[in-house]
Amino acid sequence: MKALFVFLLAQLCSASLVPEREKDPEYWRRQAQETLRNALRLQRLNQNVAKNLILFLGDGMGVSTVTAARILKGQLHGQGEESLLEMDKFPFVALAKTYNTNAQVPDSAGTATAYLCGVKANEGTLGVSAGVTRDRCNTTKGQEVTSILRWAKEAGKAVGIVTTTRVTHATPSAAYAHSANRDWYSDGEMPPDALEGGCKDIARQLVENIPDIEVILGGGRKYMYPRNVSDVEYPHEEKQRGTRLDGRNLVQAWREAKPRGKVAEYVWHRRALLALNLTRVDFLLGLFEPGDMMYELDRNNDTDPSLSEMVSVAIRMLQKNPRGFFLLVEGGRIDHGHHEGKAKQALHEAVELDRAIGLATRLTSTQDTLSVVTADHSHVFTFGGYTPRGNPIFGLAPMQSDVDRKPFTSILYGNGPGYKIVAGERENVSAVDFAHADYQAQSAVPLRQETHGGEDVAVFARGPMAHLLHGVHEQNYIPHAMAYAACIGSNRGHCNAAARPATPLLLPFLGLLLLLLC
Repeated sequence: MKALFVFLLAQLCSASLVPEREKDPEYWRRQAQETLRNALRLQRLNQNVAKNLILFLGDGMGVSTVTAARILKGQLHGQGEESLLEMDKFPFVALAKTYNTNAQVPDSAGTATAYLCGVKANEGTLGVSAGVTRDRCNTTKGQEVTSILRWAKEAGKAVGIVTTTRVTHATPSAAYAHSANRDWYSDGEMPPDALEGGCKDIARQLVENIPDIEVILGGGRKYMYPRNVSDVEYPHEEKQRGTRLDGRNLVQAWREAKPRGKVAEYVWHRRALLALNLTRVDFLLGLFEPGDMMYELDRNNDTDPSLSEMVSVAIRMLQKNPRGFFLLVEGGRIDHGHHEGKAKQALHEAVELDRAIGLATRLTSTQDTLSVVTADHSHVFTFGGYTPRGNPIFGLAPMQSDVDRKPFTSILYGNGPGYKIVAGERENVSAVDFAHADYQAQSAVPLRQETHGGEDVAVFARGPMAHLLHGVHEQNYIPHAMAYAACIGSNRGHCNAAARPATPLLLPFLGLLLLLLC
């Protein structure tokens, strides 16, 4: 009887939440017709050469995360399910298959190699082909593959990396490093056989492999300094001290690698970053935490910049190059929030990434900038339970389980640390603060860390040649399409203006012109 009452109450509340305009069928017809008109305009393809390329990567941002983030963004602004993310406004959408060469459900290193280097690879390896076995340093030589960041640099463009993780983490490091193990952040994390075999740690490769990366912003200070050197921000915390065994100060090495007469600025504080006169800076390295940056909800607004602030600085720096730029932007802690079962942290990270996408849109033009938004993989994150319209995204479903007679949150995980048994039964969530930022949503299977999901991820594209991203693709296709649009990399035969294929709408006019000339 109680369950029936809850159901009827939910239905009543749901009906009252329907906006008045949505009760009129004409509202939906007008909306559909406007969408149709916008779709028809897409027949006029943007075939300009992309001067600038921006790749936004939401680490772990599967489709369920995108949808939940959209609802959260709407609810933060007094709206809801009908609201739009910035990425929702991109006109072209595709799906990418995320599997690694040796893994059905992938990791972030093998996927980063795919969408940055254009080659699928084994789980846990970075910037190398599938001929490399994880942890086996001696399999690396000759198997290195280069990234779209290097292709852009070789074409004379400015390049940059912005991330909320360590700058040596899986996503950013695939842009510049070649490693048999994604965890070799510094030589302090490498086994003796790898060091003896001549393999380089990832932080060292950041400084040495492509020394003229114009912008590097994120976390990861401790991997740049000798072991036991105190951190500038946390001098009394042992776990934040330097990790390097070779005694090198890589921040100093980064400065020394720059050409004479060029200005290289290193910052570790938000105020210092925002105070820079970017017209006088040629190279910028910003490391704002010893490890990963703080979650957006926990961020110290005094010392740590937001992802949006870092993106703003990066774009303004890179725009100084008349040949254009390539920028990799990673919302990396979406993934961490999910691994910890902390959906609220993960979704707020996704909303911040979307804010950065909107800011970048305002700073650039779709006429010369190809922007792509995607994810490396998904997570076993879901939300359901027949929630009514307007239900708080972190709230309860409007029903109890018909098995254990307990309430449950709409958001749940297939596995992870949220599995809790109290007195032999599933925990009663009404007795805990399920809206807390660090609440770990319930999971079906107990694991210390929640796992990735194996389904396809979305790819959103806007700008020159964005229509090349359509349908269902292998993930490694992404950088090839972007490089084609920008006339960089190896496939440049089309870059002569006369060789650029005409749009279907122009073909009849070209035919008429030829007849007149004849």
